[in-house]
Amino acid sequence: MRIFDPHIHMTSRTTDDYERMAGAGVRVVVEPAFWLGQPRTSPASFTDYFDSLIGWEPFRAGQFGVRHFATIALNPKEANDPRCRPVLDLLPRYLDKDAVVAVGEIGYDSMTPEEDEAFAAQLALAVAYELPALVHTPHRDKARGCERTLAVVAESGIDAGRVVVDHLNEVTVKLVRDSGCWLGFSIYPDTKMTPQRMVELLREYGTDRMLVNSAADWGRSDPLLTRATGEAMLLAGFSDDDVDKVLWRNPVEFYGQSGRLDLSDLEDPTAVDPQTGNSILRGGS
Repeated sequence: MRIFDPHIHMTSRTTDDYERMAGAGVRVVVEPAFWLGQPRTSPASFTDYFDSLIGWEPFRAGQFGVRHFATIALNPKEANDPRCRPVLDLLPRYLDKDAVVAVGEIGYDSMTPEEDEAFAAQLALAVAYELPALVHTPHRDKARGCERTLAVVAESGIDAGRVVVDHLNEVTVKLVRDSGCWLGFSIYPDTKMTPQRMVELLREYGTDRMLVNSAADWGRSDPLLTRATGEAMLLAGFSDDDVDKVLWRNPVEFYGQSGRLDLSDLEDPTAVDPQTGNSILRGGS
């Protein structure tokens, strides 16, 4: 089972996690910029953080044979802090980097006017830099948050197929499915989504445009729950090809839209998508 975790915060994980993930079949990760658990006090701290996402973390991951990419943005929670807003002017410096495959995480935390402005501005950057967008949905009032998210995405002019709306559940999945955006699901030990619930959603909605991630961070989370979801799919009667599509080909297709997802250093360089005949390791290019 080969696994591409499309949303995981490895900055908050240990090298032991990388070793466990590699042993479980995780070959590629995408790490979105996020809130670190306490307020940052100046834009300069973002410079160090972003530099680590495109420098140190790829090196750390590479020691275990894991390919690391990043998404860069001002996180929704930090959009409400006036000390952080100048980071919006810093982003273009990083959106040009080869290791950056999307703008994210962007979207809503508390659905404030400040978050509205930051969200719209960063969707505009995604359009300008021809990058996909990774959108965070709020932890509270998810249905209203999802509706508002999709309205802003539609107003931005970005192609819905270049947007993944993440942290979905049974309440929000149909809204996003009908919008044409990609659907992201975070598998957690206690909250968000479990492997079994994910299997039921895959039964109902199919495997197209579905991304499964661990979103593992400094809280109670598990970077191997992508693997657990694949195993639950097999136990439920899904085929090996279904699992490969959800855990590998879908994230490759989505982030491959950046034009920067070069996976040629991985094994099996001749692998092709059985449906399209395109190279899997080149993101379908």
